[in-house]
Amino acid sequence: MQPFSFRTVPSIVVESGAARRLGALLAQSFPGKTRICVVTDGFLHRSGVLDSALSSLREHGWDLTIVDDVVADPPEHVVLEATGKARHAQVEVVLGLGGGSSMDVAKLISVLASGTQKLPEVYGIGNVTGMRLPLVQMPTTAGTGSEVTAVSIVTTGATTKMGVVSPQLVADLAILDAELTVGLPRHVTAATGIDAMVHAIEAFTSARLKNPVSDLLATQALRLLTRHLLPACDRGTDLAAREAMLLGAMYAGQAFANAPVAAVHALAYPIGGIFHVPHGLSNALVLPHVMRFNAPVAAHLYAQLADIVVPDLARHANDDANAEALITCFERLIEATGIPRRLREVGIEPDDLPRLASDAMLQTRLLLNNPRPLDEHAALTIYRAAY
Repeated sequence: MQPFSFRTVPSIVVESGAARRLGALLAQSFPGKTRICVVTDGFLHRSGVLDSALSSLREHGWDLTIVDDVVADPPEHVVLEATGKARHAQVEVVLGLGGGSSMDVAKLISVLASGTQKLPEVYGIGNVTGMRLPLVQMPTTAGTGSEVTAVSIVTTGATTKMGVVSPQLVADLAILDAELTVGLPRHVTAATGIDAMVHAIEAFTSARLKNPVSDLLATQALRLLTRHLLPACDRGTDLAAREAMLLGAMYAGQAFANAPVAAVHALAYPIGGIFHVPHGLSNALVLPHVMRFNAPVAAHLYAQLADIVVPDLARHANDDANAEALITCFERLIEATGIPRRLREVGIEPDDLPRLASDAMLQTRLLLNNPRPLDEHAALTIYRAAY
């Protein structure tokens, strides 16, 4: 066995209804702290979904500073304004309460609110220095796994993004409350669920840092996610399915936090950056086509996943056949959710594909993890297949 290391959140609570006793949970976890910054988005704040959590915090004496202007693919100014608000309030704890973008912003506030580093200084891998504020993550979607990762993504221009990757971004506490995801719209449930599956697939096939613990988490994630995605889509109030999806997304997040993602994400980022397609949907649009590109070198790994995912798999088929069965299974699953399956369905034109391929090549941090080397010509071929 090759030497490896594994890092994850030190404390995890999985409990339906945890939001209703959030104030007590955090008081127990952070004794003596009273000032908390809650990072979320305007829709969630207005919808009432967070009312029980916010009421519990107030009832237990927490002084709330609420940042609710987070948007998908948060731009730099959102991070900077939120950090300034948290710094002015002298907050002692930061809580990400929402989707991946809210949790990403919460990570950066926890690092930047001390004022010792500026945002441009932390872009890249391992550039965060010093300590951060105590950090809690509580997802309201089952997809990004951001509650257990050391990555935060920021939009830095009209179509460009930068990542902050550092162990300091790993939260102190992650809380999974399925009640917060009940009633999530079908298309959001589907796209975020596929996003989580991509995390698991890419962690299991990662060319760098793949290890037995990430493999175990990735396979268990796929077992949960593939069995519960359609029930969660079809029956939005199915609490058991919702909790299984949250748990699967967290497992996948733990897996890819240690065995990083690759070409699916690299090709998805330009789709989101240029055409503002949600991240999970961007991943779903290219997933089968990247898998077919990778199959010549990753078929033996896909075959192992097929044993878990594909019903009635022909046990004596060869790796290539089982890999194709896995890819077909994902294509059918995506189709069954009802989300778009082709680039043309999200407003992308054939003339846009070369630009997508060119921009994907900028994602060197991700491409080096792909099991098969991928150049601009290959990226363009994949986009054409996805069109």
